[in-house]
Amino acid sequence: MSRRTLVWERRRRAFAEFSREYARNRAGMFGLAALVFIGLVALAAPLFIDGAHLTATGAPGGRFEPPSPTYPLGTDAFGRSVLDLVVWGARISLTVGFLATFVSVALGTLIGITAGHFGGWPSTVLMRVTDWFLVLPTLVMAVALAAVMERSTLTIIIAIGVTAWPTPARLVRAQTLAVEARPYIERARALGGGHVHIMLRHVLPNVMPVVLAQTTLLVSSSIIMESTLAFLGLGDPGIISWGGILQEARTAGAISSGMWWYIVPPGVAIALVALAFTLCGRALEAVFNPRLRERR
Repeated sequence: MSRRTLVWERRRRAFAEFSREYARNRAGMFGLAALVFIGLVALAAPLFIDGAHLTATGAPGGRFEPPSPTYPLGTDAFGRSVLDLVVWGARISLTVGFLATFVSVALGTLIGITAGHFGGWPSTVLMRVTDWFLVLPTLVMAVALAAVMERSTLTIIIAIGVTAWPTPARLVRAQTLAVEARPYIERARALGGGHVHIMLRHVLPNVMPVVLAQTTLLVSSSIIMESTLAFLGLGDPGIISWGGILQEARTAGAISSGMWWYIVPPGVAIALVALAFTLCGRALEAVFNPRLRERR
């Protein structure tokens, strides 16, 4: 058996073991099923929703119609179906959540591995910068960045990504220090392995479980942050997102008028997705951490 075949066989066995352990976690399976369903509905939205009906001029219904067989969740201030808005808004909210999380996790992983591997003054400088970001209110920083930059989806992604990286950086640094203390790292150095080789070939694969678990937890936070910024009127007014729907409902006076069908659906969608990602993140932690697995 060749070396490459042996490596792939080990990876297949590891994935099979991971799948079995994850499947034993009922909460994690519920979260995964919910995310798969929501993701498929969001991807298929253009197949059963007419984009022209989501514009103010092409709205098919009347203003603020209550739930009915034609419009199960009623209509908004322009006569658009709230159900269509919520389904279509999932595309933007999920996209922003994933991309903002990718930015924050990539930045946090880079800083965490660098600080843990080199130590000394580079670690001190990077960790003091991290501590400075940690003590600052994340929402306030995101609002400030979104306010001074152009109102767009890219701005929201950047605002969330550059303010949510300190926690992953701290976790990755702690895991890097644990990996660096293992004997095979010393052997790699003795055999002439450079810094880049050790960080990419030995440290990064061993911190990936922590990164993956943190990613699932951060996606829910990023979606909530995007909804908050959009609700505050800092999002792109030309796109439909869950936070934007809530902001339009507030502007239209839906809260004071008792039009619950305009407010509750996007709020429930945000809560459900956040809960699903949190359940998946906790399940991954239980799989990667034997102590949590035994406790369960």
